[in-house]
Amino acid sequence: MPHQSIVSTIGDRIATITLNRPDKLNALNRVTITELGTAIAEARTDPSVGGIILTGAGRAFAAGADISEIKGLSAIEAQATSERGQLVFRSIETSPKPVIAAVNGFSLGGGCELAMACHIRIASESAKFGQPEVKLGLAPGYGGTQRLPRLVGAGRALHLLLTGETIDAAEALRIGLVTRVVPNEELQSVARTLMTQILANGPLALALTIDAVHRGLGISLETGLTLESSYFGVLAASADAVEGTGAFLEKRAAKFVGR
Repeated sequence: MPHQSIVSTIGDRIATITLNRPDKLNALNRVTITELGTAIAEARTDPSVGGIILTGAGRAFAAGADISEIKGLSAIEAQATSERGQLVFRSIETSPKPVIAAVNGFSLGGGCELAMACHIRIASESAKFGQPEVKLGLAPGYGGTQRLPRLVGAGRALHLLLTGETIDAAEALRIGLVTRVVPNEELQSVARTLMTQILANGPLALALTIDAVHRGLGISLETGLTLESSYFGVLAASADAVEGTGAFLEKRAAKFVGR
């Protein structure tokens, strides 16, 4: 069945998932969240996909949640809505395949939270970021209070969360919310070039590196170092490591198989 609110394409081992409600600035309504979860699950399990690029159609990446669906919710209904979104965003964050957010415009509220769930964020020069929920008498519900301080530090995060300010791409780069800012017309090609560079590396190494970083954020340094050593051991004994080290010594390109 075709999706109503997203477009998903695959080419050169890259799945590109585009939020496609440009008339609503790609606001994250229930249908969009559900379809995004389905598309991410499909990309994670598709053997022809090595990585995922997430972007938006039109002048927005995603301009937040659909306020018309939130107004009037009971506490139980609102919590359930938050948990549904968090589950989808967590599936992005824990993907063993790298996920790049190509932020092409407004990335506000739930849209900013969606970008933060991706492994890497690059932005067009026209991109805008913010968590304006307090202006509506709300707080972030899709992970903003947890991921933003982990990315930019508690002080900067609280400034943005408590004021509801919107920042431009240059400021997002300065504080570490994104890693690169490029001209609008170059965003998609830069995202694909970056993903192609990543996918030239060993897929098992990519997956375990992603996992080690995210697990490490929730455990002590000592436990994290033990985890890293165990993953290093697994990888050193893998067919990919045999191929990668052999290719390095023989001065040729490696041909990884993911095991």
